[in-house]
Amino acid sequence: MAREECKALLDALNKATACYHHLVLTVGGSADSQNLRGEMQKTRQKAQELAVATGTPLTTALRNKGLGAEERAEFERLWVSFSGCLDLLEADMRRALALGTAFSLHVPRRPLVRTGVEGGAAAVAARALSARSLRHEAERDFDVDDLRELEREILQVGKMIHDMEVKVNVPRWTVQARQAAGAELLSSAGVSSAGFVSIEERTGPCDPSKALAATVFSAVLLAAVALVVCVAKLS
Repeated sequence: MAREECKALLDALNKATACYHHLVLTVGGSADSQNLRGEMQKTRQKAQELAVATGTPLTTALRNKGLGAEERAEFERLWVSFSGCLDLLEADMRRALALGTAFSLHVPRRPLVRTGVEGGAAAVAARALSARSLRHEAERDFDVDDLRELEREILQVGKMIHDMEVKVNVPRWTVQARQAAGAELLSSAGVSSAGFVSIEERTGPCDPSKALAATVFSAVLLAAVALVVCVAKLS
């Protein structure tokens, strides 16, 4: 039961980490905004909650001396996947900190797309400028606070990784995978090959009518070449 629970938690952690990785890659681009930074904050905090919930039962299971060999091997594989997720999460958090510092939200940026729409009313322009300044003030507060919180969370994740290695000593190179490397690619290639063989079986190795047509075409082509050579010599 504990193993299935760990698998479910690890699957959720893997998805949250992958989602956060995808969000971090958009920082500084045309889609960067306060909404994106807020979504990143929620996603990384969710990933940290899942990491704590996953690490506790894994640590308890691997420190159990009465665990069977097969059961221990399965938990060790889960442990390696778990530590890989944490390493990726920490690296993406550091990348988000660097990108967030380089591309601050409170710095006015030139719009990437110019629509060509202009307004001539002074009152409309004043309202637009005041709304823009208020938005930048809100973004300034959120941006600075989020980066400070991100720094603290990076330290927490690093401490979590260190505590994991101290409590449970599972070298990654000693854990054996259940499938050979590239097994998914081989299985998909096998399916493609099977489909190709079935097509060949339906069509047959050689069609007699097509073979006869190819022979006739080759004979006509040779005769035409010979005729051209003869005409060239006579001229």
